[in-house]
Amino acid sequence: MDSANSSSPLETAKDGYTISTDPARLDVAAIHAYLSRSYWAEGIPLATVAESLRHSLAFGLFDPAGRQVGLARVITDRATYAYLCDVYVLEGERGRGLGKWLVETVLQHPALNRLRRFMLATRDAHALYAQYGFNALRSPDRHMEIVRPDVYREAR
Repeated sequence: MDSANSSSPLETAKDGYTISTDPARLDVAAIHAYLSRSYWAEGIPLATVAESLRHSLAFGLFDPAGRQVGLARVITDRATYAYLCDVYVLEGERGRGLGKWLVETVLQHPALNRLRRFMLATRDAHALYAQYGFNALRSPDRHMEIVRPDVYREAR
């Protein structure tokens, strides 16, 4: 990739698996199938998944046959801030270090590796992300949120 502002897709391969930021490679139906049953996006509509991918930097994880088996999505301005979300590896592909490789690839991306703030939220993967420098909020009293847990059920 030539510069941090470049929109050229990044692609890397390891042990027959590929991580790509090429939006054309993303299998929106496969991503939706996983996210709609995840604890953080249960019931999310397909159209919402498609829209979120259009407006994010998405890292698709593909098996040797080219089937999408994972994802990491980053919401970012590519200059100062990023939010890492929708990180998953399909259950049958876990235990191969693919999740770690996916996070490493995200953090090494030229548009993301010099940001002032990189955030995420997780229920159960604190140890994974701590390996890459993520910590609990230093000043949680400065952060606020609006949470709408039933928004996907209301959209139907």
